[in-house]
Order: sequence, then structure tokens, then C-alpha cells
Amino acid sequence: MTFPNVLHRPSAFLPLVMSIAALALVLGHVAMVGAVVAHQADEGAIAHIFQLLIAGQVPLVAFFAIKWLPRAPRLSLSVLALQAAAVVAALAPVYFFNL
Repeated sequence: MTFPNVLHRPSAFLPLVMSIAALALVLGHVAMVGAVVAHQADEGAIAHIFQLLIAGQVPLVAFFAIKWLPRAPRLSLSVLALQAAAVVAALAPVYFFNL
């Protein structure tokens, strides 16, 4: 199995889609409201959706790792690295803008 074929599996591409959605959510929030936001008692719906998107990836990535690491270690490690990079990309604006 090749790298593009593995990315057709839902357990491989759904975490990437979720990370991209979380990144778009944060960047859209920064574009609409701005980076400097007064901290409120409740974080708001956008923060909750972001948290659900990030935390929802954990079972998908775990399933992918359990299923594909024994079958194709090198290929699955590259997909896991891509998924990790996507999560870091989604978390970076939150850290950078101190949201």
C-alpha cells in the first residue's frame, strides 16, 4: 500500500480534516474579532468547538495506530507524523495569539 492509498482511509484523513477545521475556526475568529480579546467567564462556542475538534481526533488516531502500525510501520508513522503536524498547526495560533 502506498502513502496516497493510506490517506483514503477515514482513520487517516479525518484527523487531518478536523485539524484543518480547527485551524480555520481559530483563524476565522481572529479575523472577525481580533487577536486581543478580553477573557470572559465562559469561553464561548468557538472555543468549545475547537476543543471538541482537537479532542475528537484522539480515538481516530489511536484506531489508526493500532490498526496500521503492525501492518505497515514506515507508512503509518509518516501518516501519524502528518497528523501530529496538523494538530501543531491548529494549536499554534492559539498559543501565538494567547487565546
